[in-house]
Amino acid sequence: MSDQMSEKFNRYQSADAPVPEETWAWNMYGAGVENIGHDGKPEKVPVLEPEANQLLVRVDAVGMCYSDVKLIKQGGSHPKLYNRDLTQNPTRLGHEATHTVTKVGEALRDQFHPGQRLALQPDIYQDGKSTAYGYTIPGGLIQFHLIGPEVLDADAGSYVIPVEGDVGYAEAALTEPWACVEAAYTQRRRLTPKSGGTMWIVGHADDSRAYEFSSGLDAPSTIVVTDVPASLLQRVREEVVGRGGSLVERNGLTPADYEDLNVELADGAGFDDIVVLDPRSAEMVSAAAKLIARRGTFNLVGREPLDNWVEIDVGRIHYDYTAYVGNPGPDIAASYGEERNRCELRAGGTAVFVGAGGPMGQMHVQRAIELAEGPSLLIATEINPERLAALREGFVPLAQERGKRLIPFNPGEGEESLYELVMREAGDRGADDVVVSVPVAPLMASAAEVMAPDGMLVLFAGVPNGTFAPLDMSVVYLHNAQYTGTSGSTLDDQRMVIRKTVAGELSPNRSVGAIGGMEAAQDSVRAMMEGDYPGKIVVFPQITGVPLTGLSELKETLPEVAEHLGPGDTWTSEAERALIEEYWRP
Repeated sequence: MSDQMSEKFNRYQSADAPVPEETWAWNMYGAGVENIGHDGKPEKVPVLEPEANQLLVRVDAVGMCYSDVKLIKQGGSHPKLYNRDLTQNPTRLGHEATHTVTKVGEALRDQFHPGQRLALQPDIYQDGKSTAYGYTIPGGLIQFHLIGPEVLDADAGSYVIPVEGDVGYAEAALTEPWACVEAAYTQRRRLTPKSGGTMWIVGHADDSRAYEFSSGLDAPSTIVVTDVPASLLQRVREEVVGRGGSLVERNGLTPADYEDLNVELADGAGFDDIVVLDPRSAEMVSAAAKLIARRGTFNLVGREPLDNWVEIDVGRIHYDYTAYVGNPGPDIAASYGEERNRCELRAGGTAVFVGAGGPMGQMHVQRAIELAEGPSLLIATEINPERLAALREGFVPLAQERGKRLIPFNPGEGEESLYELVMREAGDRGADDVVVSVPVAPLMASAAEVMAPDGMLVLFAGVPNGTFAPLDMSVVYLHNAQYTGTSGSTLDDQRMVIRKTVAGELSPNRSVGAIGGMEAAQDSVRAMMEGDYPGKIVVFPQITGVPLTGLSELKETLPEVAEHLGPGDTWTSEAERALIEEYWRP
């Protein structure tokens, strides 16, 4: 590149980069893509000076996220907009964003400085209320905007994270979705009885086993017992009476009575901890499992398998972090704790990724490949031929480089089923880990069938709470199987991704599938909703004159950028620099 062009990029990065008096913005005035902007175009709005507690930031890159589809369809009725009239008070998409500080309010000058780069964690809470960036707080589909206490002084303090090191703008924006992927493998479930909570221990009259409860029985303030063996009842009574807690006995209940018990003793919110002794009836376990409180634990202790699979609310595993734990007994407390309840992929194991061809599915596959102590065999399913080809071309060579094997698989083609493939490749044992990135309950249930007895099912895609699927719960207490799920990420998750990126342990740029300038934002939203590209779509708000373009198309349209792509037409910081040098118009 010429010295003049390098000088232009250096100017872009500098603290004295120009700030215009007006900026382009894609405000959202109602439900539907047609209500993003005006007549398919962005609008000009003034660039305001920051007050003492505000920053003026330049938006450098924005990733398009499928979680915005619900907002686009619902408009002001979306849960995070609280029935807002968007015609009068618009919002703006773009929660996967990275910023550069351009001006600093007087009260913030000891914390921030012009030219400083920031990633943003959009899952913001103020006074316990969700006020997410890109939802309640207008997001990043704008060139310049102010951020203040709504971002910098909310419940967790500041929700921006300094970006240090040689991290590109697209990479920094994609640290947020990557943080969601990382969060899927960090412990989010509560794995001890809740302190001050309500525990329900339910058994049956024919069980005379001598159970133990070696630890944790002192945590609940209220313990409800139903048909528990006499020896355990005496143990519970001594514990509760000894510390002034509350003991409630409700014997002879049937599954039809459980909801009344929930209303009577838990105000209908569910029990914080439920312990089921000697489970035999899938109907009974299904009914009891409906009564877990948010972030509650459901502890199964028994030696015999259930008579059928159990109807489990898979939406709540994802959104409410309901935990299903268990052990053969006799110690009820042995079910708890992280030692028995893993959340990371099994080292050297077999991992199956269902719906692996989409942007988030690809991230899971890439993470597993790049994970030093990760699985050695990966099976990635995808029914879209183009996405399957992208998996094959983009990740099979990467797996080979890391000494691993990746098998892309279309379950809709050929005579072999996914179950048969997994059993053949894993020696009839099944998969150690199954990660589902498709929000379809029957698919989640069928994915569980390929698990090894002590496997882990990760429900990454969310289905609405109240969506049930049949799962084999016997393997939870007999073989230590895991059913987990997560929603969103935290500041710590995003910091971890930035650290891994700086250290070269993670390559968020590999997730990019298409790019576009500011004018392409509405087209990018449509393409994201239609799944037109296998990877993430990234909009560069400071770039003009660049339509939405897949990376494989850059050779034809933007050859000066394409020549800096990595192997397999992957996005790189060098390509990003060329894009800025060629198409930034200060």
